[in-house]
Amino acid sequence: MASEPTFFELGVADPERGRAFYGALFGWSFEPGPSGHGFSIATGGLPGGIHGGDAGASPYLFFRVDDLDATVARLRELGGTVEDMGEEGDEESVARFGRFKLCRDDQGSTFGLHQPPEGQ
Repeated sequence: MASEPTFFELGVADPERGRAFYGALFGWSFEPGPSGHGFSIATGGLPGGIHGGDAGASPYLFFRVDDLDATVARLRELGGTVEDMGEEGDEESVARFGRFKLCRDDQGSTFGLHQPPEGQ
């Protein structure tokens, strides 16, 4: 269903330390993330990820969309912006995790858009 939360992302300074902390705190399990950056998180519920180089970041909540490109175009029409997240990942990462865009609404609040992989 479009617009439901589908993914969360934690930004930390050091993803290895973050993995140790959140793994011990919540019992989450981790595996290497897209393109070898950070980790994907298995919570038993909403899937997530953790990435480094983002000390003190608030958690990012990503909302499901069926067509990321069309939704980004509409977002921009409404006065929102898309943050530069660098590369989107190779074909294997996109097939496994889907596509993501980190955005800001027309007032500057951060949220994400997630187009899950085909068939999910």
